[in-house]
Amino acid sequence: MKTFFAARMERCIGCQSCSLACARLVHKRLSWETAGIRIGSSGGISTGFEARVCLACDPPPCAAVCPTGSITPRKKDGGIKQDRKLCIRCGKCVRACPVDAIAVDELHSPYICLHCGRCVPFCPHNCLELAEKSAAGLIQEEVEE
Repeated sequence: MKTFFAARMERCIGCQSCSLACARLVHKRLSWETAGIRIGSSGGISTGFEARVCLACDPPPCAAVCPTGSITPRKKDGGIKQDRKLCIRCGKCVRACPVDAIAVDELHSPYICLHCGRCVPFCPHNCLELAEKSAAGLIQEEVEE
């Protein structure tokens, strides 16, 4: 199963195209609050940008604390599936996420990256990738060297 990965964030210009694509194509809304990926400064305008996105924890702590089963683990490679109809907006998933990757809208509905890759083709600088989790790890090692 493939996992979304922000592989080359040093190329990011902060245009938010990926966030808006996620919100519109995946969540059927047009708002930065309803995107599974959020782009922000990594410490100042001259230091570049970072992607705040689900890291596909295995097992996912957000799913473990969900009282209704709205968030459940994917079968392979970590990450989650979400059934929005079951969500009671309690916020437990938001507090459980170790990387603050769950966004909430004005109604406290959670928005999480589902690792679908719909945002990838909208990045004008090829910063994002959808790859097998083991391949994503290799890409990260190359970027850090």
